[in-house]
Amino acid sequence: MARKRMLFTFKEVAERGPYDEYPVLPVEVDPQLHLSRNDRDQPFYLSCSKDTVIVQMAGEGRVEFRDSSVNYFELTPGDFVYVPAGTHHRLHPDGENVTYRYRARNPGMESIVWYCEECDDVLFSVDYDGEHVPVQTAYADACETFNASTADRACRSCAHVHPPLDLSAFRWREIAAELAADDTAAVAAT
Repeated sequence: MARKRMLFTFKEVAERGPYDEYPVLPVEVDPQLHLSRNDRDQPFYLSCSKDTVIVQMAGEGRVEFRDSSVNYFELTPGDFVYVPAGTHHRLHPDGENVTYRYRARNPGMESIVWYCEECDDVLFSVDYDGEHVPVQTAYADACETFNASTADRACRSCAHVHPPLDLSAFRWREIAAELAADDTAAVAAT
């Protein structure tokens, strides 16, 4: 999908999948707008070093927060949810959802975190530099690392071992490659 200044969300979203975080505006626009069509829980919590805003375009669900004065926010179409920098959060759609995330073009350091389902302690986390690594690559790397090691999925507090994630619906590597090719073509055209 070519990035453009105007787009019809519900036409473009047909090509999107769970947590694609596909940037839709021209590369120089800041903040950048990222499109996803989610039909399952986000497989991890995300913490961004800069403020973000989640926009619920279709469907219902909620955004869950960790270590925050707010535990969750119910999402219905038209909701804008401000996520302060450093706040761990995760989306839980109720059926299919269409969301946008406003995030800085150069987002800085971000964290992907899993919590133990039994005791609620931090299970595993990965930090990445969003200015040098596309979010899709970071998501894929972190989830594959989590899946690769039983030790990374075993809680150090209660010893509960979490199952590997089903990553079959996520196209993060494909999207990262597509975005890299688009960016290379845009630079060559200037």
